Amino acid sequence: MLTRRHFISTGAALALTPTIAGATEGWQLSSRYEPQMVDINPGFRPGTIHVDMGAHFLYLVHENDTALRFGVAVGREGRQASGSFRVGRKAEWPSWTPTPSMIAREPEVYSQFAGGMEGGPDNPLGARALYLYTGYGDSLLRIHGTPQPWSIGMSASSGCIRMVNDHVIQLYDMVDVGTPVRLHPV
Repeated sequence: MLTRRHFISTGAALALTPTIAGATEGWQLSSRYEPQMVDINPGFRPGTIHVDMGAHFLYLVHENDTALRFGVAVGREGRQASGSFRVGRKAEWPSWTPTPSMIAREPEVYSQFAGGMEGGPDNPLGARALYLYTGYGDSLLRIHGTPQPWSIGMSASSGCIRMVNDHVIQLYDMVDVGTPVRLHPV
């Protein structure tokens, strides 16, 4: 179970860790989207993840009706999924392959990556990925980092939940495979 001590020690470790360089140089995240502990409505189970698609926030629920809140980017209009999922697997610096529907919808953007792309700072999945599964297996949705952190707070993705790389590393370290995830519609 996540405790306040775990949150404080994780935060301290992150403060001592160099940030991932690259696309974030010269860019500043709005303080609104920085991770922060917030009060939430009663009834949410500690250890679960909830994404408020309309507000562009991800909540990792803690005890005593509190949550660690992160700013996120969500899918563009018409590409936002909702429902109940679970973290089916986790990956550090994951490889990425666009889905067949992404290639069909925007071949000029995605067909060049049909064979996949190795993990790294320029990879669309960023530093970490949480793969969202349903009872039928991989949903093809991810909570992941991004080389485009300026998209946080926007409806900008092809359907996945994007986070600043440093933030997704923090979340990745705090959750296990099997963690329940709920994507709340706009």
